[in-house]
Amino acid sequence: MKRSIIFFICCVLVFTVSSIDINASAKSKEKSEGKKIIVLATGGTIAGVGDAGKTAGYKPGTLTAEELLSAVPELADIADIEAIQVCNVNSDDITAEIWITLANIINEKASDPEIKGFVITHGTDTLEETAYFLNLTVKTDKPVVITGSMRPSTSISADGPMNLYEAVSIAASDEAVGQGVLVVFSDRIYSARSVTKTSTYHVTAIASGETGAIGIVRDGEVLLYESPVKKHTTQTVFDVSNLEKLPTVSILYFSVDADPRLVKYAAKYSDGLVIAGAGAGEFSKKWIKAIKKLKIPVIISSRIDDGVITKDNLLCGNTIAADNLSPQKAAILLRLALTVDADKEQIEEMFKEY
Repeated sequence: MKRSIIFFICCVLVFTVSSIDINASAKSKEKSEGKKIIVLATGGTIAGVGDAGKTAGYKPGTLTAEELLSAVPELADIADIEAIQVCNVNSDDITAEIWITLANIINEKASDPEIKGFVITHGTDTLEETAYFLNLTVKTDKPVVITGSMRPSTSISADGPMNLYEAVSIAASDEAVGQGVLVVFSDRIYSARSVTKTSTYHVTAIASGETGAIGIVRDGEVLLYESPVKKHTTQTVFDVSNLEKLPTVSILYFSVDADPRLVKYAAKYSDGLVIAGAGAGEFSKKWIKAIKKLKIPVIISSRIDDGVITKDNLLCGNTIAADNLSPQKAAILLRLALTVDADKEQIEEMFKEY
């Protein structure tokens, strides 16, 4: 009798566990059905490998896209994932040609109705630049999300897997549609225009200064509280489909006793300049004299992390205010403006709109 009872209980348990597995599988399939996410891998720390446990001294851009994805099996519960290895480099070796490739891949594949969104894995050093470039050049309302990590895959408490999981969650969500290019890092969602790197080591190194995050991710749930108001993606005039490279723009950093001959030298080899001025975009009388002689577009930004440059701040009448764009982002917008042969007035308007 006891054996019969035990056998009956075991059968019930097996049936119950099987039912749970089937239901979980069905829910997972239902959750991911009809959602395809393209993951474009470019390398960086998130694909880095080093000594076990250490956070420094690693080699970035080592793991492949497939290896990154295999470390987060939970992604299968969100969407069907397709991986594309665009490159595998330290983000300091990202080039404008890689930017153009990324934009063209996204623009080409976005027309596929089966594709819900895109995720780009990237090194953090230049992540903000790639994000802003794509924010101005991709031509889709589908989510485009960039992420990375501050710790390599072999470190203790590596942050890459969670960031990747959250990036795919956002790319698969309806909330992210039409929001422009987004960046996710350590549970927070940022607009591509305002995001920046603020630390050389901390896992919360990606932030947005004065403007802050526009949302958060919690256990895969996307919670957006703000929307970007500057024009982006489908709203811009920029088309990189037939471009092989971008015009050359140099950034000059002003400091005490900075040699004005640097201005003349950089202008000789550039199509435009960005000045990272002190304070509200200021520089010495010697630099003023050198800059006033230039015939190429000159954008005035600041070496300070936060704040805005207005037309009233300008020391030279032939220059253009960067608004609150950092020098590196101001350079991106100027490079794109030069691809459409924009004149000074049009470039001024672009810095207000974008």
